[in-house]
Amino acid sequence: MHVIKFDKDYTRRYFMEGVGKASLGAGMLAPLWDVIARDGDISKAYPDEALDISHYTDGKINVGDVIDASNVEYVRDMMDPGMYFQISQQGRVVDVAPTETDINKLSPSEFNEATLRNRGKCSFDSIGNVVNTSDGKPWTGGLPFAEPKTAAEIIASNTLCWARYDSSFFPVEEWDMDRHGNQKFHYQIVFAEYKSVGRISLEPKPYMPGHENMLRFAMALFTSPSDIRGTSLVNHWPYDQRKLPDFFGWLPQFKRIRRFPTNQRFEPMIPGSTVFPSDAFMTGDPFLTWGDFKIVAKVPFLGGVSSQNWASEKDRWIRDRCGGTTGKKFFRTAVSLIPEVYAVDLYPTGYPRAPYGKKRIWFDARTISGFAMVGFDRHGETWKVLEGGGGEYDDGKGNMFPDDKGNPYISWTYFHSHDVQSDNISTIQQTSEIDGGYKIRINDRSIYDGFCTVAAIRRLGT
Repeated sequence: MHVIKFDKDYTRRYFMEGVGKASLGAGMLAPLWDVIARDGDISKAYPDEALDISHYTDGKINVGDVIDASNVEYVRDMMDPGMYFQISQQGRVVDVAPTETDINKLSPSEFNEATLRNRGKCSFDSIGNVVNTSDGKPWTGGLPFAEPKTAAEIIASNTLCWARYDSSFFPVEEWDMDRHGNQKFHYQIVFAEYKSVGRISLEPKPYMPGHENMLRFAMALFTSPSDIRGTSLVNHWPYDQRKLPDFFGWLPQFKRIRRFPTNQRFEPMIPGSTVFPSDAFMTGDPFLTWGDFKIVAKVPFLGGVSSQNWASEKDRWIRDRCGGTTGKKFFRTAVSLIPEVYAVDLYPTGYPRAPYGKKRIWFDARTISGFAMVGFDRHGETWKVLEGGGGEYDDGKGNMFPDDKGNPYISWTYFHSHDVQSDNISTIQQTSEIDGGYKIRINDRSIYDGFCTVAAIRRLGT
């Protein structure tokens, strides 16, 4: 007989008290990163019951089940309102996966080692930028605030650490669907990110010589359809988070470089899309251009954090679909119970004309990664709901995609951007290869010169 030491009333009290004591960090039985430092097993920071979806639902929802309109009410309070709406009213279904308890299957081990090595060494300077407390220089890698004491530390950690590799190169496909689930547009895109500080793998480290004042270089190149092939965008992010990135684009039809204005951070870059540059990794803008950060909840939650979200056995990893009147509106995905999640509100204080009035983002306390967001319009109405999923590219059945060290690649797998006011949705995922022969590349030094400069995007577009 299993004796329950921590029943639902205990866990409910813990999380209600936690909203007022969020500075105490994550972990119910012990501080989470103290436990991770021992052997990487987060389960020792939580009672068994807090890692078991069956416990929270009195057995009505279990690992291996499917959540659909018939049973979603049992977990309504454990999912973002967008996912609830999609399941309860639009035919979406999600599979229930087990909770991952190995931190090295949630973020690359090299990144976690840097987080532990630099634990407690970062702070905000007088401006609000993240620096090493000892010398005032930019942070040197891993999560700057793995044990956040404030909402600002959560936002800063996610913004500085989008992908958890020094350079990432994603082949991506985007399908833009109407309210019924009919495809309107289909794009193939390469996305690249190259870090100039906080480097833990690429030499020289931790800083890229001559670019210590920069945070990252990010690029998107469209390879399909043919009418926009060669269109590319590049962002050069200053480390100073008060400053907006330099935002350039190459337009093949005009054969010239265009510099984009700031307000286009809140507009789709391609026809049919519902995704803004501001939406990247939920915090797509420099974090000091937003403000009034507030932790509004610390709760157990369901999110798309699972290796089951890698469709390893499908052609080019293209996911199955569900929902809408066509049965194709959403990706068929898996969710797992995340034992602790921070919900944070933030406001566009640096953008007086931004269409967003507020974002509410849910962050996995284990990794400080944003995985769900609701964007509110200026009238306070729900406008967009974003949801991302990811995990280890190892399906446990003999299929594994390796990173540059030969370990399973760990990254995002899919992304939904649902404009609930128009009911159009953009569905985006990483694929194994897209037109042009582009494939995933990890910690590749050639990414910067090949893709992340103005000269590079001009060359790629001609």
